[in-house]
Amino acid sequence: MSREGLLEKLFERLFRGLVYAQIWEDPEIDMEAMALTPDCHVVAIASGGCNVLSYLTASPARITAVDLSRAHVALNRLKLTAAQRLSSWSDYYRFFGAADSGANPRAYDREIAPHLDAESRAYWEGRSLQQGGRRRISIFARNAYRHGVLGRFIGLAHVAARAYGVDLRELLVARTLDGQRRYFDSVLAPLFDKAAVRWVTSNRLSLYGLGIPPAQYAALAGNRDMGSVLRDRVQRLACGFSLSENYFAWQAFGRAYAPDASGPLPPYLREGNFPAVRRGAASVEVLNCSVTDYLAASPAASRDRYVLLDAQDWMTDVQLNALWNEITRTARPGARVIFRTAAGPSLLPGRVAPALLDQWHYEAEASRAFTARDRSAIYGGFHLYVLKP
Repeated sequence: MSREGLLEKLFERLFRGLVYAQIWEDPEIDMEAMALTPDCHVVAIASGGCNVLSYLTASPARITAVDLSRAHVALNRLKLTAAQRLSSWSDYYRFFGAADSGANPRAYDREIAPHLDAESRAYWEGRSLQQGGRRRISIFARNAYRHGVLGRFIGLAHVAARAYGVDLRELLVARTLDGQRRYFDSVLAPLFDKAAVRWVTSNRLSLYGLGIPPAQYAALAGNRDMGSVLRDRVQRLACGFSLSENYFAWQAFGRAYAPDASGPLPPYLREGNFPAVRRGAASVEVLNCSVTDYLAASPAASRDRYVLLDAQDWMTDVQLNALWNEITRTARPGARVIFRTAAGPSLLPGRVAPALLDQWHYEAEASRAFTARDRSAIYGGFHLYVLKP
């Protein structure tokens, strides 16, 4: 019943529904760090599914995606079933790329629903107060990327910016990195000095829409005020990479991908990758459980790659040690673990038992390089651990 406990309970409740229509980790950095081979069994937190489906372009043998959110499980299963059942890439892109056509719910009823598992079908065909009593599948007729906790948060950020006379979409007309930097310096940076923005960024509750739980807030802030930290992250997102290659910036500032697939896209949505995604979709299993529980039920020395996103930022020391005990037990020789953290340094030293952590080599130089190239730009650190011989 403490203030921190109540905040954690509220955050947990928010995360029971759809949080991420698009995952905010760079899948191409993931795949490079994992060095996927055709015999790999990947275990990943599912989230919005963009990365899990993108990994199929590297043709691993098998992927097990797990998530505690029923909504995220249903979204992953929807994407996988659609990849196998929709007739073409253009239909698939219309559904999950543009995600704003009235033809999508009809395609769901006709081509996807008959092949979807009962639990996921019940989710998408269920009616929600948040959707005005419409079926949940209707979000794909009304820009799915404006839905979910993060989608609504980004929408509120756009409304707040317009209150100060700023249209965030104007960034997307920049044609060079210099133009992006000028826009940030002259238009976006001054917003962080506004009193209302300073209040919002100092309020833990207001940042729940970014997926920042109370446990992660302090790590992200470090010894700085949160406004300065977020300003730096927004600066990197806005002008750290060219708009021609950074679809995360399109989602943040345009609330959609570039029109008619004319700009950057996650690997799973690119036309040239669609055959690999369709072919590999049957090799993905999506489960509603935690990573630790899944691994505890798995045989020893049976898994090759582990994708933890930023979930460890939310964990207690007891939970971290339980997770790494199962990772270490189930890891095959040469196994790799990747994850991200709100703060820069890896959170494992001093928290995970030395007897466990000493069995892994931290790739410090590679981790720094991957962090610098991660286009989502919102995390402090990307980390790669490799099982020692």
